[in-house]
Amino acid sequence: MDKIWLKSYPPGVPAEIDPTRYSSVAELLEEAFREHRDKPAFVCMGKEISYGELDALSRKLAAWFQSKGLARGARVAIMMPNVLQYPVAIAAILRAGYVVVNVNPLYTPRELEHQLKDSGAEAIVLLENFAVTLQAVMRNTAVKHIVVAAMGDLMGVKGAVVNFVVRQVKKMVPAWSLPRHVKFNAAIAEGERQTFKPVQQGPDDVAFLQYTGGTTGVAKGATLLHRNLIANVLQSEIWLNPVRANRTDIEQFITVVALPLYHVFALTVCGLLTIRTGGLGVLIPNPRDIPGMIKALQGYAITTIPAVNTLYNALLNNPDFHKLDFSKLIAANGGGMAVQEAVAKRWFENTHTPIIEGYGLSETSPCVTCNPVTVTEYSGTIGLPLPSTEVSIRDDEGNEVPLGQPGEICIRGPQVMAGYWNRPDETAKVMTSDGFFRSGDVGFMNEQGFVKIVDRKKDMILVSGFNVYPNEIEDVVARLPGVFEVAAVGVPDQHSGEAVKLFVVRKDDALTDADIFAYCKQQLTGYKRPKIVEFRTELPKSNVGKILRRELRDGRA
Repeated sequence: MDKIWLKSYPPGVPAEIDPTRYSSVAELLEEAFREHRDKPAFVCMGKEISYGELDALSRKLAAWFQSKGLARGARVAIMMPNVLQYPVAIAAILRAGYVVVNVNPLYTPRELEHQLKDSGAEAIVLLENFAVTLQAVMRNTAVKHIVVAAMGDLMGVKGAVVNFVVRQVKKMVPAWSLPRHVKFNAAIAEGERQTFKPVQQGPDDVAFLQYTGGTTGVAKGATLLHRNLIANVLQSEIWLNPVRANRTDIEQFITVVALPLYHVFALTVCGLLTIRTGGLGVLIPNPRDIPGMIKALQGYAITTIPAVNTLYNALLNNPDFHKLDFSKLIAANGGGMAVQEAVAKRWFENTHTPIIEGYGLSETSPCVTCNPVTVTEYSGTIGLPLPSTEVSIRDDEGNEVPLGQPGEICIRGPQVMAGYWNRPDETAKVMTSDGFFRSGDVGFMNEQGFVKIVDRKKDMILVSGFNVYPNEIEDVVARLPGVFEVAAVGVPDQHSGEAVKLFVVRKDDALTDADIFAYCKQQLTGYKRPKIVEFRTELPKSNVGKILRRELRDGRA
């Protein structure tokens, strides 16, 4: 298929990017540190650090790691929410010539142990709130160096107050003991006395191990090279250009960093892209605390907000949403899960800026497709392949299917991972002979080159031989007044093989299952209609806010 999507590109967006512009992510960071020294880079709980400070702090921490004798390419884990220490740690690890292993701080000991062992991490930087998790598995791992950060570390005088509240008032730090650990500020101070040795790195060196696939079995590390991340940052930047280019009224672009930085979407779009463009990232340590998040964002003229459907929905439903300043909002990126039409419409009505839905995976650093930033209405598609990216829709035999026909979304481009860490067998399963990554998602491409996801292969519900896609059912039910959140799963049914079951969180307590059945009768053909409705006070979600259908289906939640 020729690249039919190029004809739908907005004016000024090129077909290709130059992924050789930087030899490493460290080079990209250092350029930003030089060019934007005096600008604030990140702010957390009211405390800002500038690009110059980010440069100096990360250089000291890098020197500390190097002084411990870690060999080039050693894996260093980070286990923190979005705090100021996170960007410092990422920059330090990459500049010192090591590999970042992003770890979800809410992991159980079992999950943490698997990831530390699988990656072979020799060092870890973590927030003290989660030190007890590491304590439980420490002896089973190769970790030799532990840097423990406290919430208020980089906050000066205010830091002591923050730490007192976190430890004593909110009791957020369970008792822990990790012999031979070093405090974050002590490592910085010690690193200042060491000499930082710049490391020559190449595009094919490993930059990140991004763990994925925990829902499909054991988590695997997607091996992301420096060139993969550089490509995706440049692709994302160029995609935003049509709305950024003429905004001379904006002195500095301000990005909401509410999605956790250990997640690849936030890492690239909120972290690295913000730094590359000299922006300011407003770090939100706990995005589940919506009132706290709104308070933290007040006073900032937000220009970009990458989020997932559940976060947009929660913001819109908060009574203080109107206090936020969206007068300079140029882009609201939606990813991670399908953005529902009802949410997209309300967002546009409230902010006059559309949610630009895109699509990506850990294995693709992550962005693959995105709707043009110039659109004004919800399309229900995940957009067009980004510059230098090819999308091919294929059947189970690997043949390309005609336009408009569903098949597996397969991706080729400079952002596609090198493979799964130490798992050539798993890598072989997902790579085609002509270099396409098989996503496991089912979708189709229309004549304009826009891609629409119909669903995950494994989430599909089979009713009397008909394919039912949960996304469609959820999208319909979400429009019903009184519904706050909804998930659709398949359950065994003696008549039809499987039937559709809904899990619903109500916005209006008067809503009944009879209301939902009557509404679905109007909106959905017979085999797609839910047979069972279960009301819940909340739905299980991943840490990025993606609803976990599998847990609902397996009865684990």
